Amino acid sequence: MLEKNEVLQTDNSVLKTQPQPLVTKRFAVKHWIQQHRWHTVFIIIGVVLILSIAIAGVLAVKTYAVAQNLQLQSQEAELIGRTAYQQFKEQNLPAAKISLENLQEKVTQIEQTYAQLAVYSYIPVANNYYQDGQHALTAAQAALAAGQKSLGAIEPYADVLGFAGEGTFAGGTAEDRLKLVLQTIEKVLPELDLIAQDLTIAQTELALIDATRYPTSFKGMPLREYVLQAQELSAGAVTSITEFKPVLEQLPQIAGANDQQRKYLILFQNDNELRATGGFLTAYAIITVKDGKVTPEKSDDIYELDKKFTKKLAIPEQLGKYLTTEKYWNLRDMNISPDFKTSMDVFFEHYKEVRGEPSDIDGIITVDTEFLTGLLKVLGPVEVPGYGTYSAEISPKCDCPQIIYALSEIITRPTPYIREDRKGVLGPLMRAILTKAYGAPKQQWPELFVHTQSAIAGRNLQLYFLDPAAQQAAELLNAGGRMTPQPNADFLGIVNANLGGAKSNLFVEHSVTQTISAPEAGMITKTVEVTYKNTHKADNCNLEAGLLCLNSTLRDWTRLYVPAGSVITDAQGFTTTPKTYDEDGFTVFDGFFILEPLGSATLRITYTVPYENTQDYIGYIWKQGGVSPFEMVMDVTGGQEQILVSSDTTYTTEF
Repeated sequence: MLEKNEVLQTDNSVLKTQPQPLVTKRFAVKHWIQQHRWHTVFIIIGVVLILSIAIAGVLAVKTYAVAQNLQLQSQEAELIGRTAYQQFKEQNLPAAKISLENLQEKVTQIEQTYAQLAVYSYIPVANNYYQDGQHALTAAQAALAAGQKSLGAIEPYADVLGFAGEGTFAGGTAEDRLKLVLQTIEKVLPELDLIAQDLTIAQTELALIDATRYPTSFKGMPLREYVLQAQELSAGAVTSITEFKPVLEQLPQIAGANDQQRKYLILFQNDNELRATGGFLTAYAIITVKDGKVTPEKSDDIYELDKKFTKKLAIPEQLGKYLTTEKYWNLRDMNISPDFKTSMDVFFEHYKEVRGEPSDIDGIITVDTEFLTGLLKVLGPVEVPGYGTYSAEISPKCDCPQIIYALSEIITRPTPYIREDRKGVLGPLMRAILTKAYGAPKQQWPELFVHTQSAIAGRNLQLYFLDPAAQQAAELLNAGGRMTPQPNADFLGIVNANLGGAKSNLFVEHSVTQTISAPEAGMITKTVEVTYKNTHKADNCNLEAGLLCLNSTLRDWTRLYVPAGSVITDAQGFTTTPKTYDEDGFTVFDGFFILEPLGSATLRITYTVPYENTQDYIGYIWKQGGVSPFEMVMDVTGGQEQILVSSDTTYTTEF
C-alpha cells in the first residue's frame, strides 16, 4: 500500500512539473477529479459558503441601515395615522384630510426605502418575506385611497353630520339640510363602488400574506395576531361597504324623500315588563315621514287598540301555559317570538283587521325606555305640553332615569277616576324630542348618530318594513331584530318574558356562565348557568292603594334557543322540568321560574350540542332586546374569560 501511494504521489508531481501533451493533460485532470470528486465538492461548498457569508455580511450592513430607516419612517407614519384618526373623532374633517395626505407621502417614502431591499426577492426563503412586505405596502396604499375617497364623499355633508368644514348643506334649518341630503345621496353611491374597489385590493393583498410564517410573539409584539387581525379587518371592511350600499340606496325611500311620504306605526315596548322582542307593547303611535321630517299623527294606549280588535283568537299553547290571566290572544301579547320580523308579521296581519286604524302603513318601528332615555342624555330635558318635563337625570324616587318614573306615573299608576288617553303621551313626547333634535346644535348630531347605532345593536330600536328591499336594508344594518341559526358555530339566545302582569325588570340583573367541553364524537357538552338578582325592595302593588308599582314578583317564561339537535341532560332551578321542542331551525328549552324582590334565582342547564370543529370553539351569543348589557364568563376546556354582552357577540378560542 505504501509503495502504491508513493507511486501516486510521484505521478501527481509529474503532472504538476513536466510538460505533457494536451490529450494526456485532459486525461490526467479527469482522472484526478474522479479520484478526488468528494474533496472537490467540499471545496466548492466551502467557496460558496465563504462567498455567501461575504455577501450576507454586505447585505447585513445594508439591511441594518435600511431597517433603521424603515423603523423611523414607520413610527412617523403611525403617529400621523393616529393623529388623523383623532382628528376624525374630533369631527375636524379638514385637518383629517391633511393628515391623510401627509400619511400618503410617508407611505410613499417607506416604499422607496423598502425598494432598496429588492435583492431579497431573488434569494430563496427570504423572497417570501420580501413579497409579504410588498403586499402590505400595496394594501396600505389602497386603504389610504379608500380613506381619502371616504372623506371626500362625506365632505358635502360635513355640517349635517357635525363635522368641522364647509359642507354643501350649511345653510337653512336642520330640516332643510336633511331634505337636501336625502336628495343627493344617490351621488354618493358611485363613490362607494370606488371605495369598495380600493378595499378589495387591500383585502386581496393582505390575504396573500401567510401568517403562519411569523412567530406568535416577537420582541413582546403578537406579530402573527397582527397579521391575522389586519386580514380580518380588511375582509370585514369590504363586507361592510358592500352591505352598506343597499342601505344607502333605500334610505331616501324610507325617509320619504322627493315628497314620497311614508307612514309608520310606532310601538312602545316597556322593557320594565320584559317580553320576547324587548318589552310589553304598552302604547302605539302613527307618524308620517316626508323629506326626513317626522310628524306624529296620533298615539294611544295598546289596550284601546285591543278594544277595537274584536277577533277572538285562541291563545297559543306555549304562551297560554304561563299567561293564565288571558283567555284569548290579544294584540298586546303577539310579540312572543324573539325574532322581531316573525312577531311583527303576526301582529301586523291582525292589526290590519282593526277598524278605524290607518291601512296605508309602510312599516313598524319599536322603541323602548332605554332608547328614549339615551336621546334625552344627548339632547337634555324636553317639555311635553300637558304632560310635564322629561329628562335622563336619575330620580331618587326610583333610582332610575326621571323619564322612566314619569312615564310610569302616567301609564302605570292606578287612579280612582277614568284617565283618558293615559298612554297617549307617546305621540306628544316623540314630537317634543324630534323638535329638539331638529334644532340641536351640529355638535350633538354625531352623538345622536352614535346613540342610534348603539340602540340598533342592542335592539332598543327595531325596524320592520313591508317593502322587501327596505326590509333587506334593515336586516343588513342588524336593525331587523332577526334570530337566525349560525352555520358551523354554537349558538345561545336567552329569552325572558315577564308574564306576571307586574313591573320588575327595571331592577332585575342577570349574569351568565357558559362551560364548554372539548368535542367528542361530533358533540360538545355545555352547562349554561344564569343567575338573576332583584336589587330593590317590593313596591305596594295593591291596586286599591293607588301607588306606583315598579317592582313586584317576577314570573318569568324562560327560553334558551340553541343549535338544532341539542339535548338536555340536566336542568335545575325551574319550577317544572323544561320542555324541549324545535322552532325556526333551533332547539328550544322552555321553562319557568319565579323571582322575588331582593331575591335571587339560578338556572342551570347541561346539554349536548352537535359540533364538528375540533380545533376552535366558535360561539354566537344572541342578545335579547330590552335587556341591559350583562357579564358572561366563557369557560372553554378550563380557560376562562369574561366578556360584556351589549349586542350580538361572536366568541372564538382554541379548545
